[in-house]
Formats: sequence, C-alpha cells, structure tokens
Amino acid sequence: NSYMPISILPCLSKVLEGLGHDHGHHAGLLLDRCQGIEMDAVAVTEEGIPYFFKGGHVFKGFHGKAELSNESFAELDDHHHLGHVDAAFLMHFPDKPTEHDHIFFMLDTKVFSYYKHQLETGFPKDISEVFPGIPDHLDAAVVCPAPDCEEDAVIFFKGDEIYHYNVKTKKVEEKKFEGMPNCTSAFRFMEHYYCFHGHQFSKFDPKTGEVHGRYPKEARDYFMKCSKFDTTDHIERERCSRVHLDAITSDDAGNIYAFRGHHFLEQDAGNDTWAADTIESDFKELHSEVDATFSYENHLYMVKDDKVYIYKVGEPHTHLDGSPKPLKEVLGVEGPIDAAFVCQDHHIAHVIKGQTVYDVDLKASPPVPVKEGSFTLFNKVDAAMCGPEGVKLFKGNHYFHFQSVKVMLMAKAIPEEHKTALELFGCDH
Repeated sequence: NSYMPISILPCLSKVLEGLGHDHGHHAGLLLDRCQGIEMDAVAVTEEGIPYFFKGGHVFKGFHGKAELSNESFAELDDHHHLGHVDAAFLMHFPDKPTEHDHIFFMLDTKVFSYYKHQLETGFPKDISEVFPGIPDHLDAAVVCPAPDCEEDAVIFFKGDEIYHYNVKTKKVEEKKFEGMPNCTSAFRFMEHYYCFHGHQFSKFDPKTGEVHGRYPKEARDYFMKCSKFDTTDHIERERCSRVHLDAITSDDAGNIYAFRGHHFLEQDAGNDTWAADTIESDFKELHSEVDATFSYENHLYMVKDDKVYIYKVGEPHTHLDGSPKPLKEVLGVEGPIDAAFVCQDHHIAHVIKGQTVYDVDLKASPPVPVKEGSFTLFNKVDAAMCGPEGVKLFKGNHYFHFQSVKVMLMAKAIPEEHKTALELFGCDH
C-alpha cells in the first residue's frame, strides 16, 4: 500500500513551526489527511500497519487522527527537533534475522534504526556509514526483497535519481525510472509498490519503474478513509469485517467475488481495489447467505442449500434459464456443502463437505463425485478458492494457502495463517 492542496502547504508548515513543541498536540488537529496532504514518508510496521509521516506527526493505519511521532519514536526528537522524516522503511527479510523487521528512518544526514519500537544501540548514524553510496536528504525509500528485485535491495529516491542498494553486497546501482513521477514517499504493501507524489500515487514495477494501468490515482480513494471520497461506507465495513466469508471465487478473467451474509465484494482483475454491494442487487434470485461458489467457463455457480444458481459473468450478470438446478444434478452430491472450487483451465470441481473432498467432472453427465481424499487439518472450512498461486482455504477470519490440491490433501500440519481482512482485502488491521 498520501495529500492538502499544494498552495496551502507552505502556510501550514509555518503554522506548525510557530506552534513549536509545547503546542504540538494542537498541531495534529490541523492535519486532516482528507485535505490532500503530501506525506513525507510511509513505512509499514512489522505488524503490517502502514504509518504515514507528516511533519512531526504520524497517521497510523488508513483512518484516525494524527499523533505526534515522538510519542512512538521518542529518540527522533531527542537528536533532532523533529520537523519531518525524509524517508522510512521496514527491512523485511525473514532469512536475515539481524536485519529483519527493523524500521529505518532517514532525517537529513542521519539514519535511525528501530527494533520493536526501541532505538538500536549506536544509532543515529550517518546515512553514508550505514548505506554507503546513498546520498543525504532523501525523498523516499522502499524495501524490495528478491524476487521483486533481482536480489534483496532497498530502493532510495532523491529527485529523479533512483538508487538500488544491494543489502548483501552493499553495492549501489543507479537506475533511470522513466515515466514515473518523483516520489515524495514510497512503500511496499500487499506485495505491490506505490510511489506517492502530492496526494496522488502510482503503482510501479520496482525493477524498471514502469507504471502499468491508469495512474496516477487519488490517494484518498485508496489509502485514506475519507467519507467524501469513499463511494460507500459498506465497502469499508465489508472489507474489514472480522466475520468469516461464506464463499469466494475467482473467474476466468481473474476477477474475485467474495460473499458474506447479505453482501458481496468484487475485485476486478489487475485492480487493487474492492467494490461492495448487496447480493440482492446483482444476484437477486439468491437473496443472501451463499454456501459455496465456483467459476467455470465464464459462469458463476452459486450453491445455496440443495440448489445451484448459475449466472453468466457480465455487466450485469445474467441468471440462466432453468436455474436454479438441484445440487445433486449439477455436482452429484447431497447438500449442504461447505466450499467448492475449480482450478484454472480444468473442468474438475473440487467439493468440500465436512472433511471429505470430492472430485466432480463437470463435463460428465450425469456427474459422478469421486472421493478424492479427506483432510483432517480442519473439521470444517467456510470457503475456498483456487488461482494461479494455488488453493486458499478460508476459516474464521484467516485463510491458509496450499500450492495445489494435492499438497492440500497431503498436508500433515496447518500452514501459516493469513489474516483475510489485512492480506486479501488490504485493510489496515
């Protein structure tokens, strides 16, 4: 996973300077991120929460008031009357324990390194000592682990100069990022790279700096929760809800549909944002509460109790004549089922019912469910989907990733859990 009309920025900084330290907490009241502030720096904490820095303040997460940075990182102020942070980033290299999960701040010529919110011994140091070959007075920095970059690296930005710093060899490579605006802050979020400039942002390729798709975009639509910019409040509520999903699928084009209660969320392929609506609005025959859904040959199959509702994907989705059909007729199993998915380019529906997984050949008529196996890792799952990177099983407010159906069936231990709201829907908690 930053913005105030530029004309009033100089006035604001004068006001903030005038307030000084004693009135610092009032200064935060003047900072309204929905006014379009240009942030000084953005870093993601080890808990995955984005921190947006402006002047002596920090905004934590995507909504909420400004707080004084020195309340979270006291030493920045001791050494440096904290007017600003130039750049900030989280070193995220799990295989390098000495560097992993350290947050670095660049202020003028100095670098501060924090681990678990404590300043590390010996810091601050000169930037040139810690990152030889990297200039002072930076604009932005972002970490770039392999394979996003050829090797584990940190990308530093100063004006239109781009420096790729190799973490292992300490070599610096200067890059020309054509076509990308000068970044005032940058960060890596949900495995994508974002460059902020003013209150707009562009998503870029960290190796080449190329910007694909329609950018720049308005940061307040995506990285701030600003009511005037937010199209509907239920998007935020549905994305960031801790309530489990009922069903989820990705269609042939790569669009994702997730269903929960009376609502569904949709993410169009190649887009990082989610839209939300009521199930009634797009799939009125279903009303609400879907048991399972899967995509096959440009159709969405929605399972509810012992019926299957079939829709042709499109604007709007069209309900097929003859639908709903009995579940037994479409998949050959008795309802209710917990989840179903089809992996790309296949015609096998994998149906999960309790701890049993059935294979159903969708080209065969009548369908013959073949018991593929049982998995004892979970007594029940809420939803499942399959995509280019494998199978995701959803349970509660987490999901679990398996490289393939085979790996899922053979797994002896539950893999790492991922937070659905944070890692799939891009919430800040």
